[in-house]
Amino acid sequence: MSPDTPRPGYEPGAFDLARDAAPGLPVTLVERWRAGGRTVADARRLLGAHTTTGYAVVSDSAGLTKMSRTLGPLEVLALIDGPKRLLHAYGTAAGGRAVGVWAADNAQMFHPASTGADVLLSALLRTQDEIARRCRVRIGIGVHHGRFHDLDGGLYGAEADAVEILAENHTEGGEIVVTEAVAERLPASHSFVLRRKDVPGVPGGPLRAVYRVLDGPRAAAEAVPDDGERYPIPYSAAFYEDLLRLERDPENAGLAATLAERHLRERTVVLVERVDADAGDGDGGSEVAILRELDLSVTMRETGLRLLPPVGAVEIKVAGPLGIYLFDEPAAAARFARGLRAALTEAGMTCRIGVDTGPVLAGPTPGGGWDVAGAPVNLASKMAQDLAAPGLVCLSEAVGAHAGPDGFTLVRRTVSGVDMAFYQG
Repeated sequence: MSPDTPRPGYEPGAFDLARDAAPGLPVTLVERWRAGGRTVADARRLLGAHTTTGYAVVSDSAGLTKMSRTLGPLEVLALIDGPKRLLHAYGTAAGGRAVGVWAADNAQMFHPASTGADVLLSALLRTQDEIARRCRVRIGIGVHHGRFHDLDGGLYGAEADAVEILAENHTEGGEIVVTEAVAERLPASHSFVLRRKDVPGVPGGPLRAVYRVLDGPRAAAEAVPDDGERYPIPYSAAFYEDLLRLERDPENAGLAATLAERHLRERTVVLVERVDADAGDGDGGSEVAILRELDLSVTMRETGLRLLPPVGAVEIKVAGPLGIYLFDEPAAAARFARGLRAALTEAGMTCRIGVDTGPVLAGPTPGGGWDVAGAPVNLASKMAQDLAAPGLVCLSEAVGAHAGPDGFTLVRRTVSGVDMAFYQG
């Protein structure tokens, strides 16, 4: 992304560049769903052409919250770039393709069903070896073979949600965790060492059982050149070259300061998560559930755009149950958070919201739309997704100092080993 930030005169709609919506939100499909009868047959017809079977590989960095307290935003981005490059390089060498835009520490690959499970696991073991050898950050990887709906570059469905939760909540740095559907596709004579791992909700859910991959044959290290195809970066080419300079020279404090001055701006992040119960009740199965959830996401997006002030604010993205917005001023962000909560409640949706302020990198992405990175994004996420009860708005101490926390209560919590104090109400 470029170092641009919301400026006076920008209309919210001006940020819908090359796509109808933020990546992962197929607005056209939802419009067709709304225009039809919204029946089981409609859902199966609309999603049938987008159904695919294969492997979803999802990664999540370990210790990012703690790192963001001791390192600058650009230093954190430089650290998490290396694992993403290696995951993409070895994944594409094994026949996979990137899913979505790898904007934060998470990454996702999809491998077709024709890929041998042994080939995939060998590539992932090599990936973890190289990350341990070359990088300061470790990642956890979750892998599932199943049936997904591929919509606008994102994977949808119960199995897609389950493997994302597996990677984000139940893996550790350096770990590879595979589901039973992957393990049973290994050759009978395989030499991988698997150990059953207890995970809440498994068995019984779509993943059935999960296993840690402790050892096994590795893909050849030299199979992937350093100048291979780039992963789907959310940055401008100019910024990414600066990021690579910092990655190659991480101890250069002068370079870090120069790049921070060039690229970072003080802005306020609003992160909202919808926490409604599953929309797929009654008959209709997963196809109806997916389209109902997407309909809610589009409604959430429409509501947010209606409430955004005409200047000094921009929608970054709405994807699934999450929405992220960027503001010039903390007070305006806090007002928006309260107003959005009230509007979504009126529309029958419950949400929880985190608001934090600080230096961020923000701007248009190469593929259209906007993105944002920095500690405020991570801390807003921790408040909203990890700590807030449904219906609450959480303001960091810094936001509270600007916005006035009237009607809010100061609370203290610890998450990911980091002590946090913030206002909620």
